[in-house]
Amino acid sequence: MLQGKNIIVGVTGGIAAYKIPALIRMLVGEGANVRVIMTDAATDFVTPLTLAALSRNDVLFRPFNSETGKWNSHVELGQWADLMVIAPATANTLAKMAHGVADNFLLTTYLSLRCQVMLAPAMDMDMWQHQATQKNITILNSFGHIVIPPAVGELASGLSGPGRMEEPEKLLEAIRDFFFRGQELRGKKILVTAGPTVERIDPIRFIGNFSTGQMGFALAEEAANRGGEVHLITGRVSLEISHPRICRVNVESADEMFQQCTKVIDDCDILLMAAAVADYTIKNPSPLKEKKRDQTLKLSLSPTVDILKELGKGKKDNQCFVGFALETDDEINHARQKLQNKKLDIIVLNSLSDKGAGFGTATNKVTILTRSGECIVGELKSKREVAKDIINKVIDYLNSTIT
Repeated sequence: MLQGKNIIVGVTGGIAAYKIPALIRMLVGEGANVRVIMTDAATDFVTPLTLAALSRNDVLFRPFNSETGKWNSHVELGQWADLMVIAPATANTLAKMAHGVADNFLLTTYLSLRCQVMLAPAMDMDMWQHQATQKNITILNSFGHIVIPPAVGELASGLSGPGRMEEPEKLLEAIRDFFFRGQELRGKKILVTAGPTVERIDPIRFIGNFSTGQMGFALAEEAANRGGEVHLITGRVSLEISHPRICRVNVESADEMFQQCTKVIDDCDILLMAAAVADYTIKNPSPLKEKKRDQTLKLSLSPTVDILKELGKGKKDNQCFVGFALETDDEINHARQKLQNKKLDIIVLNSLSDKGAGFGTATNKVTILTRSGECIVGELKSKREVAKDIINKVIDYLNSTIT
């Protein structure tokens, strides 16, 4: 089932490392290409020779192998891998990952990854329940990593409680799920717009809005993680994104975003229009900087192109269009009107009355409305989690239209 998948198994210094030979044997047996990275402490629990024999590859510890004279590139490994599984993941390693510490080869490889990360924590009960560890788990969850919670049972200390690393069979099941149940958008082309558009007053100044692009970028990454080929068109933001299935195009104005959208929309299966597009543009922007004067400066504005409305005119039956609405009053009715008027299948409603939602926050709270009449009120979540909810609803819609 895992034929041709490139998997890095990172082993850290916990007693549960004795389970890793069985996991590696199963991964290789299913056709995966496995590279093992161990911390020095991990070698106290399982021998590198054992893992090298089972993985059919040299075990890696550090950048330079003095015995072979070869350099091991953490950057190349980061580009090679389809998944990194760290098992057991000790409290120490979790803390370092959460805070970007890179003091061994496993961690420098982790920071170079372009793929998903799966963590199987293992430690004593009190260490697992300590607020520092739980805070680190929250941080790693916010990175979008897959955390396999430890099982409850007898621990090496003699205590009984949560802390046991899950059995190899359970980890294998989670790995299979990642590769096969999380690829619902494989073969689909997705257009995502993100961030604000800005309209120039002169070469120095512009009118715009407070969008940071976080929601659109989270959607692009989630769609790519689910197997989609993503075309991301973004306004001016400070965010970076690196994913082999995301093609990024930077724009400035509403018109530039419209022009880029029209180039690719016909080939796309899904449109996620998360950008905060300016409603008005300057009629006659000045080619030179406007000097400050004592009198009032008057700007003449004209409407920008309605990107969603224009794209909707050519919408095909097999395309799914998702719009976004940020409202301050009569939110549901305004969102439903936009859903109908712009030929949308789904609309995602934000309300500025919801604390922690909207622009400039790491969290969001949305209501998802569909053409069929559904109205799903969400809870306040990280924007990554909200992106998952939206993509899940898109997948549901696509599945419902299959005849």
